Amino acid sequence: MAPRTLAPGQIARIHVHDAVTGEDVVVHESRDVLFEAPNWSLDGGALLINGDGALWSLAPAAGSAPVRIAHEGLPEINNDHVLAPDGESIYLSAADKHIYRGRIAGGPVERVTSDEGIWHFLHGVSPDGQRLAYVRIVTFEEGGRLAVIPSSGGETTLVDTGEGRIDGPEWSADGAWIYLNSEHWATRPGHSQLARIPDGGGELERLVESDTVDWFPHLAPDGRTAVYIEFPAGTEGHPADLPVALVIVSADDWTTPLRRIELPGGQGTINVNSWAPDSRRFAYVSYPTG
Repeated sequence: MAPRTLAPGQIARIHVHDAVTGEDVVVHESRDVLFEAPNWSLDGGALLINGDGALWSLAPAAGSAPVRIAHEGLPEINNDHVLAPDGESIYLSAADKHIYRGRIAGGPVERVTSDEGIWHFLHGVSPDGQRLAYVRIVTFEEGGRLAVIPSSGGETTLVDTGEGRIDGPEWSADGAWIYLNSEHWATRPGHSQLARIPDGGGELERLVESDTVDWFPHLAPDGRTAVYIEFPAGTEGHPADLPVALVIVSADDWTTPLRRIELPGGQGTINVNSWAPDSRRFAYVSYPTG
């Protein structure tokens, strides 16, 4: 799975959005590297993004330039990377199908997963840093299942979410829930909806019923606000280059949008949690052409 590249005339535009005021600042534009999936560092001083198969650091201020982080022994990575609660380590999904742990400052990495021939798409780190939630895929036709593994490596636990492929699992700040998107209730192919399941398993709870295809529910660190990406009805998967919307909601009421941000994007826009530590701002990527 080679790193994605920009189409002719396309731009990767990295934004920082204030969920309170609605202010939206473009902090960087690239016509050369297709950047994806911002994380926000624990100190609020950097965005961590992937591009050209590597991890980059970018200050969240207009006019900033990304700096490539040098990791030793790390295969090309994709857009599934999440910071550890210590603020110094980061877990990364790579093109060899495995999850690695490294430091955001760079240096050597170590592989976390061991089972071969299976895709491990990382999305969540537990609040205590002891576990990772990932999407386990044997074949893409079969789709993904929710899996949890110790952050130091070891035995994988599969969590039963019922029928339907899932994606984007990440813990709530209190560790009580795992939020995800699921096709459990789909009446047509690809009709993914937002859901959550108790940590450790239980009944899958639907958060909102919509005609659109909804992916990647991301809760702010304080647990009060969330954002997710809305694909057009009939979309299958989470492809690139579609007219999509980021929907901001109260975590107490996912059915009533507080704000919608319409943009050209999809894959790479907000694949992982990109809320700032202040629970007020989040980062995302749009991909306009021309």
